[in-house]
Order: sequence, then C-alpha cells, then structure tokens
Amino acid sequence: MYERVLEGYEKVLGPEHTSTLNAANNLGILYVDQGRHNEAETMYKRALKGKEKAWGPEHTSTLDTVNNLGILYAYQGDTRRLR
Repeated sequence: MYERVLEGYEKVLGPEHTSTLNAANNLGILYVDQGRHNEAETMYKRALKGKEKAWGPEHTSTLDTVNNLGILYAYQGDTRRLR
C-alpha cells in the first residue's frame, strides 16, 4: 500500500511535493521493519533531501527523517554515520 501511495503522489503531485516525501519516509519505515535496509536508506535519503529543500534542516518533519535515518544506522551498528 505504501508503494502504491508513493507512486500515486509522484504521478499526481510530483516527486518533490511534501506529501510525496512523507510517503517516501513512511515506506522507509516499512522497509526497515522488513529488513530491507538498503532500500530504507534510499527512501530516507530521498525524503531528507526533499524536506531540507522544502522546509529547511530544522523543520520537525525534516528532523523526523533525520531521526529515522539515525535509527537505521544505529541498528546496523554504523556509528560513524551517526554524527
């Protein structure tokens, strides 16, 4: 369902719309739960780049995605990327 939402938002709203970026972030959460870490990282980075552009680095939605990416890195034991 998350993939369907993301595809629909991309088509209707465009890839940089904040709703599309939120869908990408949510898909990243699902991928983490499924153990699909590389795909999760791709979704988080996509969402983060767009959110930083749309809202800036200090917006709470941007920071939510930063947090999700940090959780992924911590889960993987990749402490060098936690800084």
